[in-house]
Amino acid sequence: MTESEQLLARVADKARNTRPWGWASLPEPVDAATLSRAEAALGFRLPPLLADLYLHIGDGGFGPEYGLLPLLDSPPAGEPAAVVQYLANRKSGRKDPDWPWPEGVLPISHWGCAMYACVDCRTEGAPVLLFEPNAGDCEHSWFVDSATLADWLRTWVDGTGWYEEMNEELEMAPWAEFRIRTSRSVQAS
Repeated sequence: MTESEQLLARVADKARNTRPWGWASLPEPVDAATLSRAEAALGFRLPPLLADLYLHIGDGGFGPEYGLLPLLDSPPAGEPAAVVQYLANRKSGRKDPDWPWPEGVLPISHWGCAMYACVDCRTEGAPVLLFEPNAGDCEHSWFVDSATLADWLRTWVDGTGWYEEMNEELEMAPWAEFRIRTSRSVQAS
């Protein structure tokens, strides 16, 4: 079993045995056609590990705090799906240049108070970023939560994430790529 397969097995085990707030049960995984529709709507492919989470574990409903967002289809009266939220954020960012949303940064989990965990789908390893808009301005609202999606998942499985009561004082570095990834030429795409 590869390291990635071992991690997926650990995530699947925890996903089956815990329910984030608001989720009654673990949704069924998406099929390959749904993943293809989601990637077509986004205009980019999901990192392999993120795609595997949706294809093999469930369409959201597991993970830290409120859990992963559904990929493409929102549940009734639920949180918007990741693709819907991304497209809305990109559209809003084009209308308000003071709050641009970086291309390829997919919100995957809502923390509450407009905060999101996001996967940088354009960078090797799929870093997880924290978008915390309550900081004041957009540039200072982005932080590196984890260097890779795999590491982010491990902290959830191991109970060592910053959101755990015992780890609330952990500091995150600002996301240095924000200015580069939201320049006018990038935003036009």
